[in-house]
Amino acid sequence: MTARALRFFLRRNAMLLLGASLVAFVSLAALLAPWIAPYDPNELHLDCILQAPCAQFPLGTDRLGRDVLSRLLWGGRISLWVGFVAVGISIAIGTLLGLVSGYFGGLVDEVVMRFVDVMLCFPAFFLILAVVAFLEPSLVNIMIVIGLTSWMGVARLVRAETLSLREREFVDAARLAGTPTWKVLARHILPNAMAPVTIAAILGIGGAILTESGLSFLGLGVQPPQASWGNMLMDGKSVIEDASWLSLFSGLAILITVLGYNLLGESLRDHFDPRLKR
Repeated sequence: MTARALRFFLRRNAMLLLGASLVAFVSLAALLAPWIAPYDPNELHLDCILQAPCAQFPLGTDRLGRDVLSRLLWGGRISLWVGFVAVGISIAIGTLLGLVSGYFGGLVDEVVMRFVDVMLCFPAFFLILAVVAFLEPSLVNIMIVIGLTSWMGVARLVRAETLSLREREFVDAARLAGTPTWKVLARHILPNAMAPVTIAAILGIGGAILTESGLSFLGLGVQPPQASWGNMLMDGKSVIEDASWLSLFSGLAILITVLGYNLLGESLRDHFDPRLKR
């Protein structure tokens, strides 16, 4: 009976388990980079420039003789850090505006939603490019800019949840008891709106990593010699015919990470949203 239940669970949650496994693998590898990376990510091996994968360098070396595996592991820390911080900023802004807009309604709702509509008129990546072009390329600037330009979907999601929750009996009871507005929002509405927000955050991490990689590939993101998957792709572009491993492994790292977060987020959304259950 236990084996049958386990097989049923694995069959129904295969995508969830696969996504969680990929996320756990990438996160653990990045977290343990100082201990498992064979070399310093910026250490030069001038006698092994563009060395193909071998026993000494399992993923080869780049144009400066730096170990690709070590840079991949350390670059994962940067990419994941950007993803978490940028999504944290966007979730904080979107949640706050969504709560205020949905709870108070009227003119407040109209102003906030029209602002959201204006922001959505601009293609997100080109808006980020325009902002970054006027700033000094740095890790902090990238995280802030991505966070400040990706909160609109969260705001609309939280607003929709708040519009539904504010009509519930427990919210009416809290208001009738004289509970301050901020406590009603923080204790009664926000906790009940966290499930979709959490799913949006998980999906947003993959998007933020892709955005950072694109900016770094264009030279507007993380700056050398600091390793990131985006600038590793850029380094391999000019020698892709002679050293394809430079682009291959960094591209696979981005693919696996974004795929893991997307599978995890979509599986959780299917699980928690009754409208999507089949």
